[in-house]
Amino acid sequence: MAKLRIKETDLYPPLKSWLEAAGYRVYGEVDTCDIAATRGDELVLIEIKTAINLDLVLQLVKRQEADASVYAAVPAPPRRGRRWRELVRLLKRLEAGLVLVHMGGLADRVEVAFHPIEQKRAKQKRVTRNILKEIAGRSADLNTGGSVRQKLATRYREEALAVACVLNAAGPQAPASVKRRGGPAKAGAILYSNHYGWFERLGVGLYGLTDEGRQGLIDYAELVALIAPKLDLNIETSTPTVMTVTTTARPSAKSKKPSRKTGTP
Repeated sequence: MAKLRIKETDLYPPLKSWLEAAGYRVYGEVDTCDIAATRGDELVLIEIKTAINLDLVLQLVKRQEADASVYAAVPAPPRRGRRWRELVRLLKRLEAGLVLVHMGGLADRVEVAFHPIEQKRAKQKRVTRNILKEIAGRSADLNTGGSVRQKLATRYREEALAVACVLNAAGPQAPASVKRRGGPAKAGAILYSNHYGWFERLGVGLYGLTDEGRQGLIDYAELVALIAPKLDLNIETSTPTVMTVTTTARPSAKSKKPSRKTGTP
């Protein structure tokens, strides 16, 4: 019988279902973390791997910089011999938790081998703040935890899509106009940096949508459907005009001066 080949992304659905059943809001690929889940003020971070290895250990140490409960998640091993026990002992020394995902049965099952120990080490508030800010800026969880080299639906991409929605509906606009229509506060920076190649500068402070931008709206249609209702796309638009300056020619030095005689117009 062929051995079941398990990928990191295969572990995400059962882990997400398990967390949601416990009342968590779950998001994949948040600030380079495979899973971030919140319940009230509680934050849980989970790193997914197909085996316990050095990469996993380094990621767990990095995640512990946040004020969160940090877990490793791996497939449940068929045998738990000496090597396995040594690796488990290492995770316990790190004070991280371990979640085992039983795959290949009638239904995938999640088992908590042990929970993390409350850490006394200093936390970096900036790390926690960035994770929570990223979660708050997302309309839905459209990423699969454990994905590699995939286009992710991040907070920044959502903001860029909001700008693209406005330009697509209202035509070329200035950043201030995009913001008035419900676009992000950083619309100007998003248009200027043009990270995805979705926008083009048409004039001073005026931007339009490129073909790549219109394709982006199609590629992320599911996300656009959530973003568009939050925007004001029904405002009456005016076509941008090009200002022209007219000048009045000065009389030449040789031209005759007006007569000052009485009755001369």
